[in-house]
Amino acid sequence: MKRILLTALLAAGLLAPAAQAVAAVTYPDLASAFDNASTSPAAVPTAADFDGSGHSLIAEDRTAAGWDRGRVVTVDGAQLRLPTAAPGSPDNVVADGQRIRGRFAGAALSFLVTSTGAGTEGTGTLEYADGHTQDYRLAAPDWIVGPGSRLTVAFPRWNTPDGPNAVPAKLYTVSIPLDPGVPVTALTLPKTGSGGRLHVFSIGTRPTAGPWTPTWATATDDGLAAGPWTERTLRMVEHTSRGGSQVRIRLDNAYDPGPLVVGHATIAVRSVGAVPARTPVTLTFGGRREAALPAGGQAVSDPLPFTVPADADLLVSLYLKGTVTNAPMHSVALQEMYTTADGTGDHTGDGVAFPSAGTFGFWTILSGIDVTGPGGGAVVAFGDSITDGYSSTPNTNSRWPDFLARRLPGRAVVNEGISGNRILQDAFSGYPDGRTAGVNALARLNHDLISLPGVRTAIVLEGINDITSGTSASDVIAGLKEIAAELHAARIRVLAGTLTPIKGCTCGSDAHLAARNEVNAFIRDNGGVFDGWVDFDAAVRDPADPETMRPVYDSGDHLHPGDAGYAAMAAAVPLARL
Repeated sequence: MKRILLTALLAAGLLAPAAQAVAAVTYPDLASAFDNASTSPAAVPTAADFDGSGHSLIAEDRTAAGWDRGRVVTVDGAQLRLPTAAPGSPDNVVADGQRIRGRFAGAALSFLVTSTGAGTEGTGTLEYADGHTQDYRLAAPDWIVGPGSRLTVAFPRWNTPDGPNAVPAKLYTVSIPLDPGVPVTALTLPKTGSGGRLHVFSIGTRPTAGPWTPTWATATDDGLAAGPWTERTLRMVEHTSRGGSQVRIRLDNAYDPGPLVVGHATIAVRSVGAVPARTPVTLTFGGRREAALPAGGQAVSDPLPFTVPADADLLVSLYLKGTVTNAPMHSVALQEMYTTADGTGDHTGDGVAFPSAGTFGFWTILSGIDVTGPGGGAVVAFGDSITDGYSSTPNTNSRWPDFLARRLPGRAVVNEGISGNRILQDAFSGYPDGRTAGVNALARLNHDLISLPGVRTAIVLEGINDITSGTSASDVIAGLKEIAAELHAARIRVLAGTLTPIKGCTCGSDAHLAARNEVNAFIRDNGGVFDGWVDFDAAVRDPADPETMRPVYDSGDHLHPGDAGYAAMAAAVPLARL
């Protein structure tokens, strides 16, 4: 009788059966899960409805930026294959708990993503071959109103139901550190719930470092160089930290709205000025002399047997094919570089006859030089103008990371400082705008530090520009904690540097001095947030007035040390903690 009654109630819809968990739909690869079309031809806006309101990316703009369908684009060291779908066809998946099979092995898993409707985030799961799992958080800003500081590429327009409109549309890359040595065999995309929609276009991996470590590196602080340049050769000087028996270079087109082509690249040990000690040697990219960099993309040269001496100058020469209107740059190089005149073509292989038509003082397009050979992991100095070496003597390599490298023979020490940089606030929008203090430290952390090969330790000296811009000490401390957490997730040791004195500087009000002291007190007693700390403050302060810098160390502006001050800072680094 009870069974008959239950059957009747179920049939009448008055009693629901017990809820059962719905298994995630499994797909053999990401492309099989695509359920949304993001891109339409400019003249046919109705071919795609990316955001549910009739808007879409424009096919011609993607092609113009070098983001052609099916192309492999390198971003933050990861290779991402772009969807092959034609405009109007599904080329991304709206994340909703789908399970994707694959084999992903490397240092990090990278997602090419964006959100529509609002910035969106959610938690997914990685499944490893040995049976263990890892939850991950995937977040993407909105494709239209999201920040330029975190973008991978911005296309100049979006398509509306009425046709193209000059509103930049943005894609982002998010990297998730992986457990080393065990491949991921499947992943579940997040369920993001109500609000915006999280779109996934591609998933790739950043390879493990292998035998490579950087001997020199620099950070992009602006997407606008002193172009336009047409058919000319740049010859740039880079000072090594450690030596090696093989070499490769890293090229970067970050924040550039358009593609560029390096038609030929060479490397040589420097003799003097623009003159190499021996004939420059050609570098290749996938076996080719030419490297085509899409907007926001990178290129890494093939390994080259080449003896790189430690603590020496190299010359990297780049022939810029065609016209380069914008290029990423590091504006405070404190090093003289050399350029030929427009229209002179490829002079990358020239020796003493290099036809220099002028000099310039920034690095551009070249972001790193890596070497192989015995030695420990790299140390990365990550900071602002004091790490960048502002006010040190040009052409002498007298920044504090340079002095530190001389204390660490056989170890790589590279400088990822940006003058004017801040932890929380952007001093560069992510678009070519002439400002040269970089996107905020949290936004650039993955691109400038975590993605470098073979990094063991980071020394973080950031916060003084936040304080002098009005940011509270508590917010600076929160930002430093977030930096430490991200670096630890990537298995990188973190030493925090105390902030150096600012009394007497035009930026050093009583409130700013108090905030600096509060941040320094936290760094010295951080409760395990960091793996150690470097007392840069104690190294350069005046014992007679600890709020000021010792005159012998002061460059004269009461904010930046001079050469002697930078040497004292390097001497304060506890080598055993690196």
